[in-house]
Amino acid sequence: MLKRYNLPADNLLYWARQVTSGDEGNLEARAATYYWKTLFPEIPGFVRQREGPPPNHLLNYTYAILRAIVARSLVGSGLLPTLGIHHHNRYNHYCLADDIMEPYRPFADALVKELVLQGKATAQLTTEVKKQLLSIAHTDVLFDDERSPLMVGVQRTTASLAKCFEGTSKKLITRNCHKKGCHAP
Repeated sequence: MLKRYNLPADNLLYWARQVTSGDEGNLEARAATYYWKTLFPEIPGFVRQREGPPPNHLLNYTYAILRAIVARSLVGSGLLPTLGIHHHNRYNHYCLADDIMEPYRPFADALVKELVLQGKATAQLTTEVKKQLLSIAHTDVLFDDERSPLMVGVQRTTASLAKCFEGTSKKLITRNCHKKGCHAP
């Protein structure tokens, strides 16, 4: 995302190479702080907080949409969204959905970034803004050389996860955008 907007990303790339199992150096938290501050230079001192000032509410809303898409796909693939792989919390009934939505979060971030650049990241969550954020379901994602709407891509990911759990496959299919020509984040 940072590279997409010509923002400095070298720190993130460096930290990504330094992360160890269990993240004992707390690099994920350091990277997250840097990412949010750098992604929104238009908002001095921006901090990502659930109840924070705009555009936090836009991120929350879009992540809720994304989480619902993933939870629906998990259930459609015969999986329970409750039982997570990395996310564990007895009060969170969507731990697996939270795990699986991670590679799709940049699409939410991109929608919100565009609203910020358009000057639409106000405190009011208007119908127009909601429509733009709901478009995440139809955003193009790339799987190898094939484009599909995010909703379809998430379904491919959850179906492949079900096959991994069944033992009929060892590969989780997720979107990729490292290939040239991918216009998504």
